[in-house]
Amino acid sequence: MDSSPAVLDWKAELPAIPGRLVALRELTLQDLGPLVDLFSIGDATRFGLDDPVTESSVRDLIERVGQNRAAGVSFTYAITTVSARALIGVIQVRQLEPSFETSEWECMIAPSSRGSGAFLEAARLVGTFAFERVGTHRLEARVVVQNGRANGAMRKLGAVQEGILRRSLRRGHEHFDQVLWAILKEDWGDRWVSTAPRVH
Repeated sequence: MDSSPAVLDWKAELPAIPGRLVALRELTLQDLGPLVDLFSIGDATRFGLDDPVTESSVRDLIERVGQNRAAGVSFTYAITTVSARALIGVIQVRQLEPSFETSEWECMIAPSSRGSGAFLEAARLVGTFAFERVGTHRLEARVVVQNGRANGAMRKLGAVQEGILRRSLRRGHEHFDQVLWAILKEDWGDRWVSTAPRVH
């Protein structure tokens, strides 16, 4: 399938993707307050934010993810609840090489929504979007070894554990080992969900 027209589309404007539990949309400045709260959680994935988390640094992040999407190097979705449209997380996919065939994703879900199925649905929507619309062939994830919930979720998604990255993550003064997970487009199988625009 020739994915070049789709690549141009998402670079120009990231499409909203509705799901059953969650809805995905691009981050906006209206998300500033909820994002500061989210990124201030102790185990938060920071998406390049440095300590301390401030309104200014989060505003810079919102602007940067828009610039990176326009440049075609990454795309970032706000994860919101379908019912209340409340922001409960962020998921990002970054290219690891210029064609975007190999990319890396990471996700942060608010503690109150962990275990609700929100992560799995958001990951399935974003994974399908990456494979179907962006042209990704391989998605990698790096998860702290001690994070049993996240490592279990990667197994549920059908990811393959490829190795342990020793002391590859630093938080404060501590270093942590990470598990390297990978999913290939041909392995996506029954996790595939439609991300095509819906017409009513």
